[in-house]
Order: sequence, then structure tokens, then C-alpha cells
Amino acid sequence: MGNLRQRWGIKNNYQFVIIFIVFAITGSTSAYLSKPVLAWMGVTKDTFSPWIYYPLYIILIFPLYQVLLVSFGFLSGQFKFFWWFEKKMLRSLGLGFLFKPEKPSK
Repeated sequence: MGNLRQRWGIKNNYQFVIIFIVFAITGSTSAYLSKPVLAWMGVTKDTFSPWIYYPLYIILIFPLYQVLLVSFGFLSGQFKFFWWFEKKMLRSLGLGFLFKPEKPSK
């Protein structure tokens, strides 16, 4: 736990707990919201094969998760950490072009 706190730059255990709660809430919420969004788009288990429905479901979870992570991070008072985490995650997926390059610190 100490290694993770150091790598993420977390100052205290309270912040550590809040960050893990935000990760848990975000994952659950994005999975929960994906089904109604798919239904709103007319994609249901009855109208599409499971081979199409479930990949669409998983693909939809990804952008919802990204938006919710930063939103819940903001609401928890940990926006700076989650914005940094979001940029790091998207860069590792090859989507770093979405952000301006960071200037080196002096």
C-alpha cells in the first residue's frame, strides 16, 4: 500500500480510501448505466445476438467510465488526481493526442 501511495502521490490514508471508493462507484455506475443507454439506442438482448449485444455493452462502458471517473473525482474533491489518472490511462491506450503535451517542470 505504501508503494502505491508513493507512486500516486497520495498524502494520507483518507485520500487513499476516497480514491478507492470513487473507483468502485465509477465501475459499478458505468456498468449499470450502459444497459439503459443501449436500450435507449434500441439495442436489447431480444433484438440483437449476444455476439453483438455484449461487445457493444462493453464498448459503451469505456466512455461512460471515463466521464464518470472525472465527474465522481470532482465531487469527491480529488479532481487533480483523477484528471492525472485519466490522462495517464488514455495515453497508455494510444489516445494521448487528445491532450496537449505537458511542459517540463523547472
